[in-house]
Order: sequence, then structure tokens, then C-alpha cells
Amino acid sequence: MFKVVVDATPLLPNPSGVGLYVYHLIHALHTLSLQEDFDLGIVYQPSLKNWFLGNLSFPESLTQYPNRYLLPLPVRVSNLLASLPNPLLSYFEAKFGDPDIVHGTNYAVYPCRKSLTVMNIYDLTFIKYPDYVNSIVRTYTQRVKQSLKWTDLVITISESSKKDIVDYLNVEPERIVATPLASRYDSTDLNLDLMGQELKTVNYDFSKPYILFVSTIEPRKNLVGLISAFNHLKQNYKIDHQLVLIGQKGWRYQPIFEEIEHSPWKEQIHHLNYLSDEMVALFYSRADVFAYPSHYEGFGLPVLEAMTLGAPVVTSNTSSLPEVAGDAALLVDPNDSFGLAEAILQVISDSQLRQMLIQKGKERAKLYSWENTAKATLQAYRTLMR
Repeated sequence: MFKVVVDATPLLPNPSGVGLYVYHLIHALHTLSLQEDFDLGIVYQPSLKNWFLGNLSFPESLTQYPNRYLLPLPVRVSNLLASLPNPLLSYFEAKFGDPDIVHGTNYAVYPCRKSLTVMNIYDLTFIKYPDYVNSIVRTYTQRVKQSLKWTDLVITISESSKKDIVDYLNVEPERIVATPLASRYDSTDLNLDLMGQELKTVNYDFSKPYILFVSTIEPRKNLVGLISAFNHLKQNYKIDHQLVLIGQKGWRYQPIFEEIEHSPWKEQIHHLNYLSDEMVALFYSRADVFAYPSHYEGFGLPVLEAMTLGAPVVTSNTSSLPEVAGDAALLVDPNDSFGLAEAILQVISDSQLRQMLIQKGKERAKLYSWENTAKATLQAYRTLMR
């Protein structure tokens, strides 16, 4: 029997990205711990704002787990203290219940004297494409390199990201394990009654066919290229479709909205901000095509979500996206907006191709589950305990 403590600090009230991964991983690991020979603990830190306000409570989504440890320091302070080994290490480990393994889930892990350490590195956007990230994320390079000095094992989310970590950070391949992600949905998640109630809150007429994009609105996602492809389809093929973009505004989103304003078909381009999981699922399930021409992804979870809920997929032939999509999507060069437009046109105009992609996508999606992610993570822990 061994003990693992997982850092749950990235879990925010409206989780996305790392937060969603942490939420699902902890839930799946907890279920697994009831059957396997390990104990699971969770460590949480307050944000700087909550720390100043004296709010040191755990998020409600974590209160169901029995072994919870509060580190009563804001993340910024502990990151500073963890920048190199120091006398407070034994304090950290004691606060975590002296575990066998400490798992840092957000590009860093505390240096420990006794515990083995695991660190998540999801992708290397901040190194490969620094223009695609904000100033805070750009600081990850130093943070990651410092943590790698004492990290025993790196967990990433695709073989593509593993290769990047080897190539750009010179980490030995045997120190890296890829544990693929899973969709927040399964194919039975469509609650039509609940969706019917929420339809009134969404400004979209579902009688109009649409091309769908779901993710953060930021340069890396290549939305300018997608809008250009949409303009091409409207001008040259007079398609009936709208373009629906679902996602919160991220980094340097202004040029994307300028591109929308300059489009002759701007009235047919709809941006919808953060929606409930149920509403996003409804948009996936009714889309004529899901287009995801991202320049770079550590995994590309929206592609898997779309396939799970029956949307045919057109996505990029770069980074991890071919690895996730397999032969269940049309793959295009993200720098070729004409090629992207032609692939989208193929899907919306060829019903036989569309049905084939839907069926292949659903079968492909069955290969991924959070249970499998947790099992692969547990196996990674066990390699350290040998």
C-alpha cells in the first residue's frame, strides 16, 4: 500500500483545460483507490485573493473526498518557496501527510526530501509558440526547467507532447509517461428536457445549419483561418450554414473579432461565451461539421468531445490532433484556409462521407475514458514505487 497526494489547486469554479483534467482525474483515481492498493490524498491552496480574505475553504467539488490537505499559502508564495530546495520542504511534506508520491498537476511540483515527485506538462506552447500565450504562461519555461531538476516522473497527455518534451527540454523518454485524456461526455449525455429549458437562454436559431468551433478564443486556435474559410465557402459556394464559435475570450482575441467585423457575412457568425456542459453538448450533437483547425495542441479535447456526441470532424494534421482523431476525421494543413474550406464543404455536401465520419468518430471515442486515464496514471505511479 502506498500513498499519493494530488494537487487540486487548478480546480476553479468554472473549470476548463487543466481544471477539467484535475477534476476528472481525481474522481477517477478516487474510484480506483477503493479497489486498488493505494491511498489518495488531495492538497489544495487558496488563491491570493481568497488568502487575503481569509477564505481557506476547499471548493465544493472536493469536499466529497476524505483525505484533504490544505496548504495555507497562496500559489504565488508557494511557487516562490518551491523554486529551489529549502528548509520548508519538510513542512510541505508534513502538510501533505508524508505521502510516498506528490503529484503536481500544473507545470510544477514541490521539491521534496522523502516523497517521490510527479509533474504534469500538458504541452509546450509556451516554448514552441510563445506568441500564442500570455505573459504569465511565458514564465512557465523557467518554472518547468527548475521543477525538472527534482521531478522523478513527467506525465503528459499525448505521444506528440512527449516527443516535444524530449526534444525541447531534453528529458529522457523513460522519465515521461503519456496518459491520454477523455471526454467530459458520453454518447448518452443528451438530456433533451434540460436542454429544452436552457434553449431560451441561448441566442441561436437551431433551424439554421451551422459549422461549429468549441474552445478558447485565442490565436493558437486559428480562428482567423476558420473565418477566412467560412468567407470562402459563402462567396464561392453560397452555403446556407452559419458559423458558431463557443468559448471564453482568451489571450489576444481582438484580431479575431476584427476579422468577424470585416466579414461580409458577419451577421452569420455567432460567438457564444461560456455555456453549460448541456448546452455545449447540444451544439455538438446538432452541428453539420465540427471544425478545429488549431495550430498546436497537447491533446485536442474538443475533437474527442465532438466525436463522442456525433459531430463529424475536420481538424489539423499537426501536433497531437492526428493521434487523437485517427482515421475518424478529415485532416488539413491549418495554414491553408482554402484546403480547410474544401474539407468542410466535403463534409456538409456529401451525406455518405458525413455518416461515415460520425460512425468512425463514435467508435474512436470509445477508446478513451477517464477510467483508462486513471489506470494509466496509477501504472505510472507504480513504476516509481518499484
